[in-house]
Amino acid sequence: MTKEEIMEAIENMTVLDLSELVKAMEEKFGVSAAAPVAVAAAGGAAGGAAAEEKSEFTVMLTAAGDKKINVIKAVREATGLGLKEAKALVDGAPAAVKENIAKADAEALKAKLEEAGASVELK
Repeated sequence: MTKEEIMEAIENMTVLDLSELVKAMEEKFGVSAAAPVAVAAAGGAAGGAAAEEKSEFTVMLTAAGDKKINVIKAVREATGLGLKEAKALVDGAPAAVKENIAKADAEALKAKLEEAGASVELK
């Protein structure tokens, strides 16, 4: 199997299947996935503080548009909020969907929300 095939297989797994896979790999190889995640999170925080110019953006939902259900789905996917919370955020527009994220991530989220039918701006 190539790396691409493995990544594709993982991409198609449910969260529960992925969690079970990680546990099985930890047991088989005698490692813990928690330590690298903590190191990566600490490294990411330090890197974010170093580049302090205008590198962090807030994605603001200004209006839901005609396809409100699609916008709610996109907000849920991007934020991990539950249905009720995502609906409240969309109904409360203008509202911040995500704050202090990288420019590339902010632009990608903006495009996704606009594709779903929302009006979005970056601040």
